[in-house]
Amino acid sequence: MEEAFGLGKKRSRLGKWMDSRGIKQEWLIQKSGRNKNTIRMACNDPDHIPSGSTMQKILTALREVDPSVRAEQFWDL
Repeated sequence: MEEAFGLGKKRSRLGKWMDSRGIKQEWLIQKSGRNKNTIRMACNDPDHIPSGSTMQKILTALREVDPSVRAEQFWDL
């Protein structure tokens, strides 16, 4: 069974979390102020760990959806 948003593509924990809530990468790009390539890497590459400032911007945006999100849910710190 393919995921509705991921369409069977390799996804990071962040990407899977966003897919399960119907959140599009474009939304995260707008809310975080980070560029498309940065967000694409964060959502698609399970081995990618963003810089501290990018991580913080992503988390701030995601907390609009779920105030309890933590970096440890998405990245091995």
